[in-house]
Amino acid sequence: MRLAEFALERYFARWEFNAEMLLCASDVEGWTASELLALADPDGLERWQNLRLGYTESAGDPALRAEIASLYEKVEPDDVLVFSGAEEAIFTLHNVLLGPGDHAIVVRPAYQSLAEVARAAGAEVTRIELRESAGWRLDLDEVKAALRPETRLILVNEPHNPTGSLSDRATFDGLVEMAADSGARLIVDEVYRFLEFDPADRLPTGADVSEHGVSIGVMSKSFALAGLRIGWLATRDRELMARLAAFKDYTTICNSAPSEVLALIALRGRGPLLERNRALVLSNVARLDGFFARWRGTFDWVRPRGGSIGFPRLAADVPVDRFCEGLLERTGVLLAPGQAFGADGNYFRIGFGRRNMPEALARLEDYATSRFGAR
Repeated sequence: MRLAEFALERYFARWEFNAEMLLCASDVEGWTASELLALADPDGLERWQNLRLGYTESAGDPALRAEIASLYEKVEPDDVLVFSGAEEAIFTLHNVLLGPGDHAIVVRPAYQSLAEVARAAGAEVTRIELRESAGWRLDLDEVKAALRPETRLILVNEPHNPTGSLSDRATFDGLVEMAADSGARLIVDEVYRFLEFDPADRLPTGADVSEHGVSIGVMSKSFALAGLRIGWLATRDRELMARLAAFKDYTTICNSAPSEVLALIALRGRGPLLERNRALVLSNVARLDGFFARWRGTFDWVRPRGGSIGFPRLAADVPVDRFCEGLLERTGVLLAPGQAFGADGNYFRIGFGRRNMPEALARLEDYATSRFGAR
């Protein structure tokens, strides 16, 4: 297997911990350990205080798998496999499902590994373009045209990273039907699930809509606990689950014991946890609404429908990578150019899940004023 360099992660490796402020972070402001432990029920607190730092069950702690299963309607604990983050889950899934002669359909722009690992596993990958002119919405006709007899999976991201778009129910139902009719497996990256701006827009999960569908989840995004490095796959396909578990024996084998207990505490206390995270996201996106209204013509903005990220376009006649470099040098604020997501055009990812986002946005506005004049 030969993997191409991961553009976004190399970009973050260079700048993330050197920048003063991140205005491109994909996650929500992380909870402190003390804040999280304050949510613990008696059982969770006892598990934490008496935790032994030995090996854990490869599939994941049974209590954690049961709590993850409760996020779905039809999923049982044995339908869940816990990984060290969503990245390991993606790597395992593609290597189990795909090989030479297979075909995969993946949207673009997207987190690079969603397509690159499939390609490195030997599959041919067709990218379905999400376009700003269409509100970053999925075009079912393009998906249908891309299908082949050897198509093994269709992978979408709901809500989507980096645009924050979210399919409507009719489009999603059409995609489910299309996957079932073609024999392709539907994979839904759901790491921003529960951060829909309007909860009524929340879609069914991939694992619930089909016995062969797969959901990808993680504690990093909606739950604001990226440091735990806990992710999972959920599917009611037990044969696939066995193959995934066997492959994991060659990656991490098992997960961090402290992380599993803390993830269990978080999921049991997810009501107040998600309420805090949603309030922060909605407050910050309102600030962005004002910014992009003032700077109409310099920046184009399709308002996200979920998650903590958006994908504006710099409409001014300046290359976006040069603009981002200047912003960092002058203000210490980091944005992520769209090229890191495989996107053509002058796009960049902006994140609005952090508490210091208002100050970072003010610095962006000051820099834009210095470059393009006052608004």
